[in-house]
Amino acid sequence: MSAMRTYLISDSVLFRKTKEEFGGLSNMAPGFSLHVNEVIIPTAEHLYQALRFPDHPKVQWDIINEKSPMRAKWIGRANIKHTRSDWDKIQFKVMQWVLEVKLSQNWHSFSSLLNKTSGKNIVEVTPKPKVWGAVIEGNYCTGVNALGRLLMHMRETYVIPNKRMYCVSPLDFEKFNLLGFPIGVVCDENDSTVSTTPEREFVFA
Repeated sequence: MSAMRTYLISDSVLFRKTKEEFGGLSNMAPGFSLHVNEVIIPTAEHLYQALRFPDHPKVQWDIINEKSPMRAKWIGRANIKHTRSDWDKIQFKVMQWVLEVKLSQNWHSFSSLLNKTSGKNIVEVTPKPKVWGAVIEGNYCTGVNALGRLLMHMRETYVIPNKRMYCVSPLDFEKFNLLGFPIGVVCDENDSTVSTTPEREFVFA
């Protein structure tokens, strides 16, 4: 597990609910649909949860077809015993890939939101200590804040230099599948003429 971080709230952008100013940074935020293997997926949360279960297309289908991202997460929890065996080792890379797809296919709206954070720390606030977010403690937030750190990586790597990704290459994992088929290169349907993601620098290698 990656190291804990402490963030001064006054130097940070916090998000916890999708309807807040920076709620679009949440994986559960609507309005940032994803298109993978000719399948439309409602949110980043849906896609992340589905990728837990490459050997169980029916579970993936149930997750993707659930309208609510929270209920999609619950479906994932209900099938936790079917999670791929190496999930703990690859989950951060999977999340980074999901965020790359979200940014690629929602460039104008998502990059604008990331730009709006003005270089501040990005922190997902959670009520209890969790690896993806951080807990408010007085004037600080403390936690691993893995999601916030991945979002900051997206901002620094792609958004600030205006290095748009039109296509995102798949992760080099065995059984990186969706609904029974290997995931291929994922492109913005509006323009797939540009090369795929540059060499990745994984935040949590």
